[in-house]
Amino acid sequence: MVCIQNTCYEIVEDYREGFNEEAFKARYAEILSKYDYIVGDWGYEQLRLRGFFDDSQKNVPYDSKISTLREYIYEYCNFGCKYFVLKKIKN
Repeated sequence: MVCIQNTCYEIVEDYREGFNEEAFKARYAEILSKYDYIVGDWGYEQLRLRGFFDDSQKNVPYDSKISTLREYIYEYCNFGCKYFVLKKIKN
């Protein structure tokens, strides 16, 4: 579990040991706290973070739901890149 700015997350997937807590905390922006999931992927030694909503959320774009994660990784991430998925822990 990792906590940042009064929000805690659990690691639900850590592909190729992509999670680095120090790098995550350095790249984290407050805007990401509105999402239910945060996906981090590595490309050219840079960490990119993107938020996703739970599938049960209404009135959010389809491609912002966590069920589209595989498509996102396939389309927007470098082939075989390290990545991780964090899920927000509800208080």
